[in-house]
Amino acid sequence: MALFGAFFLALLAGAYAELPGCKMRITSKALELVKQEGLRFLEQELETITIPDLRGSRGHFYYNISEMKVTELQMTSSELNFHPEQELILQITNASLGMRFRRQLLYWFFYDGGYINASAEGISIHTVLQLSRDPTGQIKVSNFSCQASVSRMHVNFGGTFKKVYDFLSMFITSGMHFLLNQQICPVLHHAGMVLLNSLLSTVPVRSSVDELVGIDYSLLKDPVASSSNLDMEFRGAFFPLAERNWSLPNRAVEPQLQEEERMVYVAISEFFFDSAMESYFRAGALQLSLVGDKVPHDLDMLLRATYFGSIILLSPAVIDSPMKLELRVTVPPRCTIKPSGTTISITASITIALVPPNQPEVQLSSMTMDARLSAKIALKGKALRTQLDLRKFRIYSNQSAFESLALIPLQDPLKTMLQIGVMPLLNKHTLRGVQIPLPEGINFVREVVTNHAGFLTIGADLHFAKGLHDVIEKYRPADASEPQTSSVPPTSTAAA
Repeated sequence: MALFGAFFLALLAGAYAELPGCKMRITSKALELVKQEGLRFLEQELETITIPDLRGSRGHFYYNISEMKVTELQMTSSELNFHPEQELILQITNASLGMRFRRQLLYWFFYDGGYINASAEGISIHTVLQLSRDPTGQIKVSNFSCQASVSRMHVNFGGTFKKVYDFLSMFITSGMHFLLNQQICPVLHHAGMVLLNSLLSTVPVRSSVDELVGIDYSLLKDPVASSSNLDMEFRGAFFPLAERNWSLPNRAVEPQLQEEERMVYVAISEFFFDSAMESYFRAGALQLSLVGDKVPHDLDMLLRATYFGSIILLSPAVIDSPMKLELRVTVPPRCTIKPSGTTISITASITIALVPPNQPEVQLSSMTMDARLSAKIALKGKALRTQLDLRKFRIYSNQSAFESLALIPLQDPLKTMLQIGVMPLLNKHTLRGVQIPLPEGINFVREVVTNHAGFLTIGADLHFAKGLHDVIEKYRPADASEPQTSSVPPTSTAAA
């Protein structure tokens, strides 16, 4: 009985699980690009390693090694791979590190000072990053483990007592070897848990699209990795800024991702667009009023001729009043995505009236408009843009079939007015686009849009418009400029 109850609860939870409006897949083909940019960033971070001063003595030999700085770093072999369930693994082998530091050496009564060049060779680094969703729906690095080792150290002494120093250098070399091993993982841990998370914080979660509407890109669950890709599911829902807690139930087809040929894929369902249009509807944006000179002259004359019988019965003060044409969407528009294309269905009311000065307006007619727009979706940079085109248009009266027949002469002029006066306004707004959730500095290139039944997919490659270092420096936390060894969690290890 208990087993049946648990099974029932699992089914119930699945039935109420929120469906994503947007999915994203990062494939293994993107990892080489990410690795190249990531290694450049890691090189810059590892070059900031500061090694504590090294002091000591051996018999009558006293030494003080200070001002140790990394001068160059070479990473000849590296791999970046996905690993189930939520992990990225970076393996660096046979790297080398060049250093320069100040020496102060005393042997009996002989003192020598100057600078020394040293190198660390056979450096191996193994790091594991675990990605997850935080309570706000933001993607983050939730865990970082590190193992690092240095195989060999070489110190090149110079000066008057070079042979003596070469004999005694093993004491200094072993100390530097130990200190360097202890510094690599803290620097990488800081880069992963602090700096990389500052980059991921630039991925939008809940942000404004304009002054009326915002978009919610909260992750619905932790990212899921396989051996070949990393999949993420986002809410992908718009909302009116005046009703931040409002949400449209998602009853659309769940978008699917099957492809792996490009670096990244984005899948967007009909719900994504429906929530946008309903949000603008609730915000009162889907209406247009043209009065007086705003009404095209030819249309104004046609409307006066069409309703001449009603106008002639009005008082002389009203007959020559400005014409008003009001278009108001009456129900939220809906999007339909098919393999053949994307369309948007709109139902609106059209009200025609005269507006005498300082008097109530006089309504001449009210009719219903059904329109169908074709939507061409494109992704440019990070902006998802839509180009709308009026395909079908019909007006009719709710009062009688006879009145609908009388409206036939208005059909083409009103359609022309929409094409010339309204569609450019809509496209000016929709072509601004809405951002797809990517970190700052990374853009999509070579995009291809494919329609399916109920959703569309966009395959693209990635391009770093800005270097990781530039973006991270922009968002580097003020109190996190220097990594601290003590910040490394117990799961991080530094192999000697």
